[in-house]
Amino acid sequence: MIIWLASFPKSGNTWLRSIISSLVYSEDGIFNFKLNKKISQFPTKKHFEDFTKEYHNIHENKKLWILAQDKLNLDNKIKFLKTHHINYTIDGYSFTNKENTVGTIYIVRDPRNLVSSISNHCSKSLEDSKDFLLTPKFIAGFKKDGGLEKDSLKTLIGTWSEHYKFWSNNNENFLLIKYEDLINNTNLDFVFVLKVFLKFTK
Repeated sequence: MIIWLASFPKSGNTWLRSIISSLVYSEDGIFNFKLNKKISQFPTKKHFEDFTKEYHNIHENKKLWILAQDKLNLDNKIKFLKTHHINYTIDGYSFTNKENTVGTIYIVRDPRNLVSSISNHCSKSLEDSKDFLLTPKFIAGFKKDGGLEKDSLKTLIGTWSEHYKFWSNNNENFLLIKYEDLINNTNLDFVFVLKVFLKFTK
């Protein structure tokens, strides 16, 4: 079963993943960046390569979201997956379902700060960065130089408000973490995340 670490891009998902990997996968609770590999991103090409090679075809990929998760869950183990994908249904095909999802930890960031972060990371103007939040879109993976990878599987993120709405409305076990709270009281959110993990894995 999957515990989703979901967020709009540049909202602190990697930071949250680092916290959880240190809590769950280290022996001493000390952060090691290599541990982040224990929490992979979904969807990526590796999740779909047994089913299709049409990685850029959303009408093909929407049919495989659940099938790919079914395969991941064959081991019957709790696992964390990072995603920027919106929790959306297209033509009757849902991004995830109750059979595959045990809960969601959603990290949200003040959109005013998010505009600046996207501008800095992607070398966009503030106006273009604002449009990034307000315009429904697909994205590919981010490159280190701030651009987008052309050969990666596309992710549907929608707008900033849609992203939050569809994740919060379509999940029974939903924990909201604010990026700004994580900055102000990281230790408290450590405790929250640990409590959620223990609850979901009972």
